[in-house]
Amino acid sequence: MYDIVADCSDNVPTRYLVNDACVLGGKPLVSASALRMEGQLTVYNYEGGPCYRCLYPVPPPPETVTNCSDGGVLGVVPGIMGCFQALEVLKIASGQGSSCSQQLLMLDAQDVRFRSIRLRPRQAGCAACGENPTVTALQDYEAFCGSSATDKCRRLCLLSKEQRISVQEYKEILEGGAPHLLLDVRPLVEVDICHLPLSLSIPLASLEDRKTEHVQLLKERIVEAKQRLKSESCVPVYVICKMGNDSQRAVQILQQMAGLEVEPISAKDVSGGLMAWAQKIDPSFPQY
Repeated sequence: MYDIVADCSDNVPTRYLVNDACVLGGKPLVSASALRMEGQLTVYNYEGGPCYRCLYPVPPPPETVTNCSDGGVLGVVPGIMGCFQALEVLKIASGQGSSCSQQLLMLDAQDVRFRSIRLRPRQAGCAACGENPTVTALQDYEAFCGSSATDKCRRLCLLSKEQRISVQEYKEILEGGAPHLLLDVRPLVEVDICHLPLSLSIPLASLEDRKTEHVQLLKERIVEAKQRLKSESCVPVYVICKMGNDSQRAVQILQQMAGLEVEPISAKDVSGGLMAWAQKIDPSFPQY
């Protein structure tokens, strides 16, 4: 039987599972996470403090969650957070108590800064640890969260088959010389690692925020493609990312923008992204 649980998982269903198990078993939960250049640490269900469900009673939509396989993480960041996590476990085990109960420790490794914010207390209406809990046994957490309990890259399916093309189909478009625009929506740091020739780089976050300079750049490149097209047809815009997830989100945004914020376009995503390109088209293309 364990006295303390440390959660190092990278997916939402597992976090709910571990939280509920700790609440049902009356065990403190030391939770740490890391993504890109950021890390977080807190302690749940300890000495009257809140549990995970107190803060997140409803799981987020699966398409809004980024894990390390999708977003990447600088290796030293989970190392730092793991050391702090181990420290909290030792403090609790030795009776010294925790500094992170009802506190969230946040690391910004880019600026090498820590800050701590106070979390809301245990909620009386919490489904797990509240006054009248409805979670009295473990459940199907994949069904509850609508996503897989895996740390591996998730394959989203946000678009219809007609809105997607394979890497083989895009290769044929390239070889045929048909006028089009290839939009790479990865973060710039990933674009610097590798990219396909003639692709336009606009990060997904910039599309979501409708950043003026990037929207203007997109407009200009669509107009250029329209001139090469020499017809009244919509400009084909093919969107690519690392794994084929962010590109689907970008296509949805472009569909909203088409005819309003930019010229009418036909937007499709390249299924499987650049990793599929490396595996099926060009084995020499960098995989990261």
